[in-house]
Amino acid sequence: MRPRLLVAADPTLPRQAPPGSEAVVVGAGVAGVSAATILAERGVAVTLVEAAATLGGRLGAWPHTLPDGTEQVVEHGFHAFFRHYYTWRDVLRRIDPGLGFLRPVKGYPVISRRFPPEDLGRLPAAPPLNLLALFARSSSLTVADLLGADVALGTELLTFDRARTPEVLDTMSAGDFLAGLRVSDRAREMLFEAFARSFFCDPDGLSAAELVAMFHFYFLGNPAGIGFDAPRTDHLHAIWAPLAEYLRARGATIRTGCALRSLRPDGPGWALTLDDGATRTTRHVVLALDPGGLRAVVGASPELTGVAPRLAAQTAGLTTAPPFVVSRVWLAADVDPGRAVFNAVSGEPTLDSVTVYSRLEEPSAQWARETGGCVLELHSYACTEPDAAVERMLGELAALWPETAGTAQVHRVDRVDATAPAFPPGSAGTRPGVRTDARGVRVAGDFVEAPLVCGLMERAAVTGVLAAADVLAELGTQGVDVYGVPQRGLLAGLPARARHRAVGPRAAT
Repeated sequence: MRPRLLVAADPTLPRQAPPGSEAVVVGAGVAGVSAATILAERGVAVTLVEAAATLGGRLGAWPHTLPDGTEQVVEHGFHAFFRHYYTWRDVLRRIDPGLGFLRPVKGYPVISRRFPPEDLGRLPAAPPLNLLALFARSSSLTVADLLGADVALGTELLTFDRARTPEVLDTMSAGDFLAGLRVSDRAREMLFEAFARSFFCDPDGLSAAELVAMFHFYFLGNPAGIGFDAPRTDHLHAIWAPLAEYLRARGATIRTGCALRSLRPDGPGWALTLDDGATRTTRHVVLALDPGGLRAVVGASPELTGVAPRLAAQTAGLTTAPPFVVSRVWLAADVDPGRAVFNAVSGEPTLDSVTVYSRLEEPSAQWARETGGCVLELHSYACTEPDAAVERMLGELAALWPETAGTAQVHRVDRVDATAPAFPPGSAGTRPGVRTDARGVRVAGDFVEAPLVCGLMERAAVTGVLAAADVLAELGTQGVDVYGVPQRGLLAGLPARARHRAVGPRAAT
């Protein structure tokens, strides 16, 4: 199966924007840099404004010196570069056409104290073969599970439709959906809950419609398979420094350590007030902020609220997921050689994943070779009690990987952040889209309503590229083609009457 062309550029339009075209992009994460890249390539004079000292947002990275004087780069946390991230990978090809800086991460194990591990990464790539192989291979999903499952809810996973699924499932939580499937505790923990938490949300605070959409995007509708890649070196040197160089070579101005405070109408454009007291005027604005940042800017911009009531209402309703906690740990001894590079964790109160960085990227691997130790990264994706969370994660890891118990810590860097978007039940259709009712203002990010199903980094990249395309359309300039996975589930094409017989009256109401 090939990726599908979902948004087509108009080939009759010129590729270069008219002389004098300019735009300001606020936020230099995946969404903002994707938008800035497309605009700069088309000849738009781009100013990219970022509040942090470094680019990247939740994919950002920065230098850090260990107590022994070794220079390392730490990041906000491990991210999987899935092979169906067509738009994000297309942006990354600007700095490496062959994507040679990425390498496969073997396996996608889910580990637990209660149950034997499951590996979701060694399945056939395309549906429905991956689904059939999972049924045939998995020791967590038995015939009894299939016979006892709620057929109506289970079939919703196969009949995903961007229009119908939110109408049916958005008011239900992902937790209730998973409980309603009536599969065993083992199947729920090992095959469903670990996946659900990887979107930085607790299942009880996540819409079932969003969960089903992500099952479709990552597994049931994904022709590229659930295998993924990761950079060979740190994100700073692999991604952000090269992209910054690429942008500057095309005339873009990058301002870091500079936050947007507010914006107001200014003639045909907008006046942006920055936290250093400067004001920048522009006709075109792309707000590529996290949900809390966007809410703060719009809330501090009463004149914007007056001319864009829909954007104001949508932004005021945005919520963030519980904090995510990341700990990078340098240990004096290595973990068992059989441990996988990336491990999703199920059934623990705090720990959601562990990554062996010294088997993932070269700087950490070099430190491990020189010292005989290892570098781990621990994640808690939706941590309602972040205080002492790292100590709890380390204790839970010791129960899973006994060799880490008592191993001396050479160094540790802990971070707590609360910038990930929430997708609570009942929120479908309430978030801003790329185009707003404030003419000239576009919004991009991994929480923004997109016209195609996508998630995490790919949603950020897609909305960033579409925001740039909307600017270009107003300038009479050619946009870009956007590719994606099939937009409907394997059984979504069934006639309504046949679907009703298959899933039962509960899903058909």
